[in-house]
Amino acid sequence: MSACKTLVRSSISFFQFQTRSSYRRSFYFHISSNFSSFRPLPLLSLNPAFRIEPCRDPSRRYGSTQGAISLETSEEMAVPRVAAESPGEKSKDTVEELLYNKDDVSKLMKMERRPDTEGLGHQERWFPYLDKVKAGSMYLSSLEILEAVTPYIMDSRKERFRHAVKNRTYSVCLVVEGLSDFGNVSATFRSADALGIQSVHVVACDSSKRYRENRHVSMGAEKWLDIELWDSVHECFKVLKSRGYRIATTHLGMDTVSVYDMDWSCPTAIVVGNELRGISDEALGSSDLHCSIPMKGMVDSFNVSVAAGLLMHHAVCDRTSRLGCHGDLSSEESRILLAEFSLRHNDNAIRIAQEYAERKIAELKSKL
Repeated sequence: MSACKTLVRSSISFFQFQTRSSYRRSFYFHISSNFSSFRPLPLLSLNPAFRIEPCRDPSRRYGSTQGAISLETSEEMAVPRVAAESPGEKSKDTVEELLYNKDDVSKLMKMERRPDTEGLGHQERWFPYLDKVKAGSMYLSSLEILEAVTPYIMDSRKERFRHAVKNRTYSVCLVVEGLSDFGNVSATFRSADALGIQSVHVVACDSSKRYRENRHVSMGAEKWLDIELWDSVHECFKVLKSRGYRIATTHLGMDTVSVYDMDWSCPTAIVVGNELRGISDEALGSSDLHCSIPMKGMVDSFNVSVAAGLLMHHAVCDRTSRLGCHGDLSSEESRILLAEFSLRHNDNAIRIAQEYAERKIAELKSKL
């Protein structure tokens, strides 16, 4: 009898084991068959610094199913594409290419820019953009741009734009003069973006020796900055002064002012110089004041990208203590810059704006 009970228990255990094994095989087969057509994204294996936005059901308005499909396959933030957040957004060296080509730099900026010949006029400080952008055969305002483009941007991205714009300023700008190490230029771009400095100027005196190294350290910051290239210090400083900036060059000398004693609420252009030679004599002679970061150690200088980061950080802290905040754009300026960011975020944004303009023209014609 005992032997029979043992036999029955063994049979039941074997049956349960077989059932569970069969279930596992069925489950694995089901999973593998459902994902048999899945192809891994090449970016996930090539780029270790990728970032995937959380998947959510976007509430967007589509004119057609085809439009929705084309958007999801092309939008920069669409899950699981990662190019919007990854440092290797371009296959080639984006910053290096930009610094060799003024046309590429100007193409980064989408809204119409104010001519330098206008000066400040009634403005208390410089703001570079007009409230319009060319879209096809007509101009659109920043409000129209936001109406056209923002339905195609994920909520998390829009919130990031708003946060960045809120903390942006043109009251402080950075000028890098004659740097020969490309990595230093990229690092200053990254620091400027992180600290809310929107305007960056690059003066190159020796184009044959420009940017000898590429260290991929900008993290795509160049996409969100207003970068201007200049062939000479004289040309750069002349324009900056017409925009209302005082020129502060970093230099150690008898007339040097500590950065801790400066009032950074005044519109200021911070100038850092070559890694070995420092600021040129022409820049020193044309500047309004010389400033320095007090040194406490045995060495008497910082790496140029570190110095630029420290100067900008102190400017942000000083402005915050004096003004209550660093970002100082008006509501209209914030809206224009938000439209600018919305146009920059994706290659298809201009096309979407142009289609929006075409629909407006068609609506106007239908009412006539």
